[in-house]
Amino acid sequence: MHRLFVILIVMLLGIRCSQTPMTTREPVNTVVGYKPPQFQDSNRLERLKRAFPLVDQFYAEHAKQNNFPAVAYGIVFDGKLVHSGATGVIDIEKKLPATTASMFRIASMTKSFTAMAIVRLRDEGKLALTDPAEKYIPEMKGFKYLTADAPKITIQNLLTMTAGFPEDNPWGDRQLEDTDQELIDFLKQGVAFSNIPGHRFEYSNLGYAILGNIVTRVSGVPYQKYIDDIILKPLGMVDTKWEYANVPKDRLAIGYRWEDEQWKEEPMLHDGAYGAMGGLITTIDDFSKYLALHLAALPPSSEADTGPVARSSLREMHRPFLPTLFADAKTARGEPCPIVSGYAYGLGVRQDCKGIVRISHSGGLPGFGSEYRFYPDYGIGVICFANKTYANAGSVNARVIDTLMAIAKLQPRAIPPSDILTRKKEQLISLLSSWDEKLGAEILAENFFLDRSRESWMRHAGEVLQETGKIVAIEPLVPQNQLRGTFRMIGEKKALDVFFTLSPEIDPKVQQLDLYLVDGATGQR
Repeated sequence: MHRLFVILIVMLLGIRCSQTPMTTREPVNTVVGYKPPQFQDSNRLERLKRAFPLVDQFYAEHAKQNNFPAVAYGIVFDGKLVHSGATGVIDIEKKLPATTASMFRIASMTKSFTAMAIVRLRDEGKLALTDPAEKYIPEMKGFKYLTADAPKITIQNLLTMTAGFPEDNPWGDRQLEDTDQELIDFLKQGVAFSNIPGHRFEYSNLGYAILGNIVTRVSGVPYQKYIDDIILKPLGMVDTKWEYANVPKDRLAIGYRWEDEQWKEEPMLHDGAYGAMGGLITTIDDFSKYLALHLAALPPSSEADTGPVARSSLREMHRPFLPTLFADAKTARGEPCPIVSGYAYGLGVRQDCKGIVRISHSGGLPGFGSEYRFYPDYGIGVICFANKTYANAGSVNARVIDTLMAIAKLQPRAIPPSDILTRKKEQLISLLSSWDEKLGAEILAENFFLDRSRESWMRHAGEVLQETGKIVAIEPLVPQNQLRGTFRMIGEKKALDVFFTLSPEIDPKVQQLDLYLVDGATGQR
């Protein structure tokens, strides 16, 4: 399967796959008054639409410049496919035009479906991510590891590509239609290791083929049927298939490679045991529903959890394993911007120097190239499919996202002030001017005057407020979370930033208070 990195038999155990969309979860107690982060701008979509003509232009130019026979693309925003398009032909001989309903093989973009199936089975109590993989595939018990102290491969190692297998893109791409028995026979012979398990990331299609086999054995039904029943059907992904022979010929994108100054058709591989690492065939319309599911995992909320897996499990899928700092990374403009990047569960995750989190996965097979990326804090994602061998879809998606963000001036969700923070802010304003003992006893944690005496605090606050002059205005509270925030008091001479954080008591109290004078001319502390 194509490189990613931001850089993806039926042995019955007496367990049958559930046909319900979601697993049953025990209810938890919740805090009254919790306010999840939310977008502050009601005109987000209208501004985004201004960029759509440019988006169409970018994809058309990218397809032409890179010799894509066809390209299809879509933008998912606030849970909906808000814009999509296609250009070129999906069948050169028949001159069939590409549409958003054309069906492309998406290769390694399949991997997160496999990961989702594993997480679903974990949520149902049918496996543990820390289980050795050989518990479910005993043919792996004969593996010879590199060192005597190497741990055995766990399911989590397979999910995060830290099993110790070597990078296998060229080899793995050609295994797609191997049968389950061929996969098991291969494992019986043993495998070569490039690292010990859990030590390094290395992209492995083999690892995801093994995960697919684990899904089959644990669920009691073939992997592909499990994905169909548990993920695709509940999401309404009716135009997503595994076997290309089952796709209407007037909608199937034929794969090509550019060689000897001409297009050459790539033989389509049938679905098989390695389908778990890259076998899905889908449309922009269908895949947008899956992308919307991932975007809906944030923010955490108390709304009904109706997806194929719990929102908390989706967020777990988004957390990178063995993240790496790339200190020399730069923006597209060449500006220094370090990033932290890692592989999660069938997804690549990175966070840049501005704190922006991007989750993505590319896909590539002989004849195809694709990528999707989404930004959970901004509620936006883009998808691109092409029918050229290892087509680079990531660079155009990056350009599109940058343009959308700039034109729409998108901002991440903001945390509303919680009721407790708002109340403590008002009490702190009163305390700073009076240092009333009764009020202090009510709102300050037991450590507060142990860390700094009351007399010292009174002296310090008095000196600071003398420098600000008369307080003429107080700005809104800016929360960092439910129990921590900052607000600014505007004085006649200077401003004062007041930072406070509350204790973990059931009735939270102020455990820390910091006062920062702000220069009126520069606005700097």
